[in-house]
Amino acid sequence: MIARSPTTAHPAARIADDPLEPWHGAPGAVVLISDVACPWATVITVRLRAARARCGLVDRVSVIHLAHPLELVHERVLARRVIDAEIPLCAAAAPDFGWSLWQGRLDEYPASSLLAVEAVQAARRQSEVAAEELDLALRSALFVESRCITARHEVLRAAACCPALEAGQLARDLDTGVARGAVMRQSAVARAMVGACTGYVIAPDGSGGCNPGITTAWIGADLPRGVPVLTHDDPEAYDGLVAAAAASSPEPNLA
Repeated sequence: MIARSPTTAHPAARIADDPLEPWHGAPGAVVLISDVACPWATVITVRLRAARARCGLVDRVSVIHLAHPLELVHERVLARRVIDAEIPLCAAAAPDFGWSLWQGRLDEYPASSLLAVEAVQAARRQSEVAAEELDLALRSALFVESRCITARHEVLRAAACCPALEAGQLARDLDTGVARGAVMRQSAVARAMVGACTGYVIAPDGSGGCNPGITTAWIGADLPRGVPVLTHDDPEAYDGLVAAAAASSPEPNLA
């Protein structure tokens, strides 16, 4: 079952035909406020999906993606040196994802993820399943295949690999910009609500936290010097999140 209705809606939660934006949680769902270009948010995505499968809850729990693009927070292009520093830690936390440091040409590294996160919001207009598939495909395109997700053709290439997504409709929605307003609205709410955290998870009861089960620190001087370190990691936190989402979901109709 795909949860589409929040228990309590934010005042700016619904405009025109945009899907609901459950800032205070949704029954049967875990809400993730993130940027597809954030490595730690990608760890969260992978762990939520793995926990859901491990607990046999794929059909009962959805992950609802809300946009929080880093470039709108920091008003600069994607910081490759930060992302490259984080990837080794993220690869250790979610090794099955297939991480790689950027292998493409230096001048093809994506400067922006705005079109990619807009595509995920456009996909939500089809279904939450379609949005989940596209979100993961775009993360894989960047962090596994070293593809420039700034480019429209790469976003649509990722979309073509998503069984639940009608890629032609997505292309039309991107070309008319129907989801750009949702991204800008979500970004503004997210900044006020969670600051610069682009891996914030909201449980069905409205409780939330940044990077569940994960604590990091920075050793040394500020960038470009210094390195990030992982100081605490509890992967089992994700089993609890999906179990809580399943418990809040209406029982399936077996008639």
